[in-house]
Amino acid sequence: MLGFPWWGWVIVTGVLGLAELHLPGSYLIWIALGAALTAGADAAFGLSLEGQIGTFALASALSCAGGYFVYRHFSRGQRSEMPLNERSRSMLGTRGVVCEAFASGHGKVRLGDGVWLASGPELAEGTPVVVTAVQGTRLVVEPLKATG
Repeated sequence: MLGFPWWGWVIVTGVLGLAELHLPGSYLIWIALGAALTAGADAAFGLSLEGQIGTFALASALSCAGGYFVYRHFSRGQRSEMPLNERSRSMLGTRGVVCEAFASGHGKVRLGDGVWLASGPELAEGTPVVVTAVQGTRLVVEPLKATG
C-alpha cells in the first residue's frame, strides 16, 4: 500500500515553514526540513506509509539535533553583548581620571562626560584609574598600571 503522496510532504513542508514565521525559534523549520527530506525520499524511492513516517521521524530528529547546535552557536555570540538593564557590566574595565581626590577610600571619578562616586585606595586628583567593579551607583576603581 502506498502512503501519502510526495507532493503532500511538500505541502506539509510549506505549512511548517509558514508556521515558523509566526513562531520564530520554535524548531518548526527543522521539522519542515524533515518533511522536505521525506518528500525527496518518497519521490525517489516510492516509500510505503510506514517508510514515510519512519523517514520523517528520523529526518526531523536529526535536523532538530543539528538545529540545536546552530542555535547554540548563534546564542553564544549574544551572551558577550551587554545584557538588557545591566549597564553597569559594560563599565567594567573602563578607564577614567580621578576628579576629586580620594579621602577615606571615597572620591569622584570622571568617565567620559560623567562624574561618578567611587571607592578605592587613596588617590590624588588627576590619577588615571580603571573600573574593577560596580556596587549600586558607586564604582570601585584601581589606579591604572603604567605599561612600558
